[in-house]
Amino acid sequence: MNLPIRLRQYIGMVTGAIFVLCVSSNIFAQDIKVPADAPVKIEADNLSYDNERDVYSAFGNVVITYGDGVLTAANVEFDRKNNLATAEGGAFLKMAEDSLAGDKIVVNVQNKTGAAYNAKAFYARNHFYIKGDKIEKTGENSYRIEKPLATTCDGENPDWQLAGSEMELTVEGYGWLKNARLMTKGVPVIYTPLIAFPAKTKRQTGLLFPYLAYSRDKDGVDVEIPFFWAINPQMDATFYSRYIEKRGFKEGAEFRYFAGSKSFGTLYGDYMEDNKHVTETIGNTLSRDWQDMHRRWSFMVNHQTNFDSQFYVRTDLRRVSDAWYFRDFNAHNYYLTHYTGSEEDPFRKIPFQGNESLRSLESSARVFKGWNNYNVMARVSSTDDFAVNNNDRTLQQYPEIVLTGIKQPLFSTPVYFEFAGHYDYFYRGEGSRGHYVDLSPTISLPFNISSYAKITPQLTVREIYWNREDNAFDSENRSGSRTIYNAGLTVSSRLSRVFDVSILNWDKVRHEIKPEVFYSYTPGVRQDNIPDYLPKISSLLDPFTSFNINNTNVLTEQNALAWSLTNTVTARIKDKTRIGNYLELLRFKLFQVYDINEARKEMAGSTGDRRPMSDIGMELDLKPHSYLSFAARNKYSPYSGWKEMNYDLAISDWRGDKLTFGYRYTRDSIEEINMDLKAVITERLSGQFVIRRDQFNNQTVETTVGLVYTEQCWGVGVAYTKTHDDERIMLKISLAGLGMLGI
Repeated sequence: MNLPIRLRQYIGMVTGAIFVLCVSSNIFAQDIKVPADAPVKIEADNLSYDNERDVYSAFGNVVITYGDGVLTAANVEFDRKNNLATAEGGAFLKMAEDSLAGDKIVVNVQNKTGAAYNAKAFYARNHFYIKGDKIEKTGENSYRIEKPLATTCDGENPDWQLAGSEMELTVEGYGWLKNARLMTKGVPVIYTPLIAFPAKTKRQTGLLFPYLAYSRDKDGVDVEIPFFWAINPQMDATFYSRYIEKRGFKEGAEFRYFAGSKSFGTLYGDYMEDNKHVTETIGNTLSRDWQDMHRRWSFMVNHQTNFDSQFYVRTDLRRVSDAWYFRDFNAHNYYLTHYTGSEEDPFRKIPFQGNESLRSLESSARVFKGWNNYNVMARVSSTDDFAVNNNDRTLQQYPEIVLTGIKQPLFSTPVYFEFAGHYDYFYRGEGSRGHYVDLSPTISLPFNISSYAKITPQLTVREIYWNREDNAFDSENRSGSRTIYNAGLTVSSRLSRVFDVSILNWDKVRHEIKPEVFYSYTPGVRQDNIPDYLPKISSLLDPFTSFNINNTNVLTEQNALAWSLTNTVTARIKDKTRIGNYLELLRFKLFQVYDINEARKEMAGSTGDRRPMSDIGMELDLKPHSYLSFAARNKYSPYSGWKEMNYDLAISDWRGDKLTFGYRYTRDSIEEINMDLKAVITERLSGQFVIRRDQFNNQTVETTVGLVYTEQCWGVGVAYTKTHDDERIMLKISLAGLGMLGI
């Protein structure tokens, strides 16, 4: 219908004003904006203008489209004299997935106040519904709701609702709900005469959901109440107040910040005066007899400044008061709840699980600067060994400086050059300590034989120097140096074939075989006067040998061959839209070292046999389907059988069932079985079974059995956990949109 321009403008103002009432409230908090010049499309049975009353009207099946918003109502009118816009008769405004409905919506266009009667609003981002006899916008950022009902449940009879007699709130401020009730199926279960809550679209200061637990033997009642403080857009803090019945009060604080566009970080610390009396011994090196109060603490400092893509400073400082910290707070602590396997979140950089299985904790600070062909890194590190009562004999590095020259052509020749330089100061309270310098240039000459083989000879010349600062040696033997040569040769090839297939959504499968042979030779050097803090000298065969920083025979002569054979199977995935995605179905690698010197060893006067063959290493990765994966990492000795076996299996299905199984075996030290099963029993009910078994010590580390029932807007779960030193029952209640409460 063609309309006069003025009429179109005023009807557009009606819709825009009603839209402001809808989306600027706390319920519709996302940033949705309609351009001022958005086109207006109006459909109605009748359009008119009352000159005497100065009122524009649209009657009958009114549909107004304004930008991305659509308003429908039986009647819409604009009182120009009083600046009042009114939509009534099933008024319904929809903007994207959000909506506001009411019997009547009245808006003052001038001051942008108004009300919706018998109204219902829906906010899609949080799937949040709110009803009220009257939803009123009383000021620029203030609202009042009569008889409010709020929920995240669908349907006219929701499973739970928050109800009250009246709600008042200010956006980016706080709200008050009078006579607040939590209702389930219309029945009130919790009542409070008044409750305050933050009404902010940005980060909010306020209490977070508490942690509530009870353990029979270890802690008793355990309550932690976090308080979050949104200091400003670049800073926030969280305070943790915790009470453990059998230990006392524990206070903690986290501070997170952005310092400009290049620096950010997280600081955390906690402290408690632990009153629990404990006497226990673990192994031969760790014991305690605590009969008095002990001061327990921990702290973490993570900071990073990125000056550019190749220049940064970073600190990862983590310390705890004693070797028992993570054993005593195994069930719940800051480091366990903030663990992450990646660094996608700049404020979550805790790469370890803070539980009783943690054997050591490293702190470090470093500065890194890179150029096109070189980089330098300076680092200070400290390690806490939790297997001992103190770290007087634990080797620390204060500092470590590494200069690296990236492999590159030497001038315009086919020869390649690379370089590594190290400086370390190794320190410990008891034992040898001192300086260490290592300079090692390497040259190599890779060349191909036809298209089937690649040969790379290389030579490394390594100069090392040390200077001891302990008192175990006289002044003449405090320092020393060695020159070490390592000559090596690598021969490798690749053989492959592509097969046309029609399996699942694969159209081609590629099988590749990669054989490799390595030779490394290092002549013997004098072994006298070598301090035990020297790191093991690297060689071409490092990928096939274990590393031990405390090996006192670090300058070992080497004359050895190594071989490896790698098989890979890769499928090309074909779908309706494109071809080009690839899936590695299988990777299987075998490798071994043959020690020529051992094979030539003189046996006169020796009681042992020659054993030139190293363990056979085996690596297997199998993933034929997104629902199935299997990995193995094993070592087999030709002389004594299996030395290490590590298996990981994951099976899942389209319903959500998932089984993960892990097996760890190291001869004479470790044998563990870990299994985690999640079973979907019905559409709403799922079960969980977890077992961690220490076969080596004939001990069940953990057994957990649990059930979880979920509905569209709530869930409840119960779990029973038994560990080797405690039993715990946890009840979890989750209300969508409000969070989770653990009891």
